[in-house]
Amino acid sequence: MSEFILEMNHIAKSFPGVKVLDDVTFQVRPGEVHALMGENGAGKSTLMKILMGIYTADAGEVVLDGQPLVARNPRDAMDKGVSMIHQELNPILDMQVFENIYIGRECKKGLLVDKKRMVEETTKLLRDLGIDISATAYMRELSVAQCQLIEIVKAISLSSKVVVMDEPTSAITDREVETLFQQIRRLKSENVAVIYISHKMDEIFQICDTITVLRDGKFIGTDAAANMTNDQLIRMMVGRDITDVFPKTEAQIGEIVLEVKDLSLGRHVRHVNFSLRRGEVLGIAGLVGAGRSELVETIFGMRHKTEGEIFVNGQPVNITHPRHAIAHKIALITEDRKFTGLNLVGTVAENITLVDLAHLFPAGLIDRKKENKVSDHYIQELSIKTPSAQQLVGNLSGGNQQKVVIAKWLLSDPDIIILDEPTRGIDVGAKRDIYLLIGELVKNGKAVIVISSEIPEVMGLSDRIIVMAEGRLTGEIDRKNFSQERIMTFAAQFGE
Repeated sequence: MSEFILEMNHIAKSFPGVKVLDDVTFQVRPGEVHALMGENGAGKSTLMKILMGIYTADAGEVVLDGQPLVARNPRDAMDKGVSMIHQELNPILDMQVFENIYIGRECKKGLLVDKKRMVEETTKLLRDLGIDISATAYMRELSVAQCQLIEIVKAISLSSKVVVMDEPTSAITDREVETLFQQIRRLKSENVAVIYISHKMDEIFQICDTITVLRDGKFIGTDAAANMTNDQLIRMMVGRDITDVFPKTEAQIGEIVLEVKDLSLGRHVRHVNFSLRRGEVLGIAGLVGAGRSELVETIFGMRHKTEGEIFVNGQPVNITHPRHAIAHKIALITEDRKFTGLNLVGTVAENITLVDLAHLFPAGLIDRKKENKVSDHYIQELSIKTPSAQQLVGNLSGGNQQKVVIAKWLLSDPDIIILDEPTRGIDVGAKRDIYLLIGELVKNGKAVIVISSEIPEVMGLSDRIIVMAEGRLTGEIDRKNFSQERIMTFAAQFGE
């Protein structure tokens, strides 16, 4: 009898123009939390999609609890004992929480769906997990963090032998992370195996027993987490040492290019005042729900302000639509690249040129040769891993998708660039690429705003940080006075 609950032996997978997995073996013991690590594009997601029946391997075998596993689709994989919490959430927004949790496996009373039982079971699950969400709330009413928690509840409710968690903490608070870790420990005690994918190194060493690393579609190694250091893990992932995690570029800070006065958006943003200078990186810190995204979405015209004024280069501007912001040379790379940043069924070239079509092709006819040439420049500049500019964006890894979003906005040559959680779900190598790019932007006279929930990141990148809590600006800190404690003190100023 094998010591492993799951074995993926000699797995290979290719897509047109690229070999994604090359003879990868991955083995997990029952009751083990096993980290699957690697840069974006290393093959982690493809390996897990083969496990879940989304893709079919070109070669190799999958064995679950001693028996060959051939999953035809995710439902089939779940029925056989494997469930997955995906990084990119796909809740059915017009259904209630209990319906999302039980979709496809509804409780029945005779021929009828037993709604009462499902509500009761969901309420018990939520209560046991310490999650304060109503079983009958509509998913549309929930925050991204709450939707993430419902995905976790759904996976736990399936009584699986193996649970895959792909970036499960990317959109939840520290308190909710501890709730998740409690549930992972409970799953361990019940001999359930957890495959944990995350780019947050501190989480890996806190919760995982074993670490496997993939790089460029190949198996690099497996070892106990206790035997590895942070630096060793990074070296295995990227194939080199990364000595300077936050390479801060000193740029000439100039005149004010953006000023916000008394800006409000109902209860989400309350009377906020700040300015941004040319050559400056301004960080916006705060807890989930502080109003950071709502603030920049209002500046960009995705939301309509209820009060206040916005000034660009000293002139008042009326921005009620993103096209007005674009006309004033403002760009916003949104937090959710899947829904608001990309056309997933479009090619890399189509996505990169999307914002600047009118300028590139004034006659209205798209010149594919020119489109590819422009796109190839940014593919090279940003090191986007793709077989060609004609690859569908939906087939790229998360980090490379994020680089496509950034390329799209850089092409329009904005003066003010707002990045909302630009490195969410991105590996350490791709993060550093984006940090270097931010340095180049400010060195070239651009003004940059960065929103990040990772305090070391916002401190490492910024010249100045403003902190928000409950929609209000609660503090402003210059670089020489940065400290995690000071930021958290301002971020926790509730109801004052």
